[in-house]
Amino acid sequence: MALMSEDRLFPAEASARAVARDLYAHVRDLPIISPHGHTDPRWFAENANFPDPAQLLVVPDHYLFRMLFSQGIPLEKLGVPRVDGGAVETDGRAIWRLFAANYHLFRGTPSRLWLDHTFQHLFDLDLRLSAETADAAYDHIAERLRRDEYRPREMFERFRIEAIATTEGALDDLKWHRQIRDSGWTGRVVTTYRPDSVTDPDFEGFRANLRTLGEITGCDTATWQGYLDAHRKRRAFFREFGATATDHGHPTADTANLSTEAAARLYEIVSTRDATPDEARLFRAQMLTEMAKMSVEDGMVMQIHAGSRRNHSLDIFARFGRDKGFDIPGRTDYVAALKPLLDAVGLEPGLTIILFTLDETAYSRELAPLAGVYPCLRLGPAWWFFDSAEGIRRFRELTTETAGFYNTVGFNDDTRAFPSIPARHDVARRVDCAYLADLVIAGRLHEDEAVELAHDLAYRLAKQAYRL
Repeated sequence: MALMSEDRLFPAEASARAVARDLYAHVRDLPIISPHGHTDPRWFAENANFPDPAQLLVVPDHYLFRMLFSQGIPLEKLGVPRVDGGAVETDGRAIWRLFAANYHLFRGTPSRLWLDHTFQHLFDLDLRLSAETADAAYDHIAERLRRDEYRPREMFERFRIEAIATTEGALDDLKWHRQIRDSGWTGRVVTTYRPDSVTDPDFEGFRANLRTLGEITGCDTATWQGYLDAHRKRRAFFREFGATATDHGHPTADTANLSTEAAARLYEIVSTRDATPDEARLFRAQMLTEMAKMSVEDGMVMQIHAGSRRNHSLDIFARFGRDKGFDIPGRTDYVAALKPLLDAVGLEPGLTIILFTLDETAYSRELAPLAGVYPCLRLGPAWWFFDSAEGIRRFRELTTETAGFYNTVGFNDDTRAFPSIPARHDVARRVDCAYLADLVIAGRLHEDEAVELAHDLAYRLAKQAYRL
């Protein structure tokens, strides 16, 4: 028995469902453009078999372990590594059994859709996961993972991934990307420049990171101009390994456009002592504008992931580090916050800035109107808490009337969970086809236009926006 309905996520009304089916048939097998995410380039460099089902599917996926943690299951029991190297569960089968016994917690969630798709389409598993089926599922998946066709590069090709972008910090030596390039493998894995560790004074080890930035670039990062030159050198280095984009994870979308003298004075403060909250906020704001100016120079696409109140639990952050499911949405202003940046470079030809948000109340009020008029702005798809079927649908409903489809960038899976990539793209393609079908039935869109739009949303817009 198949785990999933072939009509999942399509409209309940028969005529709209028939249109959605037809649209989906046009796009279901398109190549995948995965232009921003957090898969580990080491997987593709070494192409080693994944160790076991738990290490592949549970341990790296904060979508899963945050839900389990919310029900009182310690992260240590799920094998999540501690910062201090303290003891955690290492028995993959024990982790899997705990996960399977609590699989009911994911009913109705996007994680359930992604996992069931992975079980059925990647591993040919036809049983529903539970405490009773845990061992059978584990053994079945473990046996598959030992096969050559389940190594990372082989799965990359099986998933029909045309291009995938990983994300590395400004100080990364990109050795795994170098190994991929030198291996002769033709799979396209590129990097993305993420400079938060050297642009955010609140980032742990910020001042030491600035010294390291100077050492690896040969620039004098004790000075404002030397610091900016170091960024230019690192951006150029990342482009050698295929980077077409930068990414900036800021708590707000605040930007600033200080004079050279004022920016230099601010840099001297944040680079030599602990910054006050206001100083740190202003420096982050200035650096978004500086990064946008550099994108005008070098053509790299700029992504701003704003509105995430990261590492909300200080205890979890201290014990397990970043990206452990405690990034929480917060209210975010864009109209006033982005104005200094837009006044500086917002009308520059060729500049592309992709805006993401966790504050979906801003979609129709701020983001769509901004992207609907500024040529440099594009709307990133529903992200993190809203990359669900309902979230993707709401995104289309709240942005299309003002920004249209062509001021958005299609779909972006933004995941660490490699096997879920085709599942996530399948959900997005189905939801978009359902939305387009409703427009066709309502007489707002011709069916031939819907076919073209379905292709654009599934493939072309992301490839074009990210210059891939």
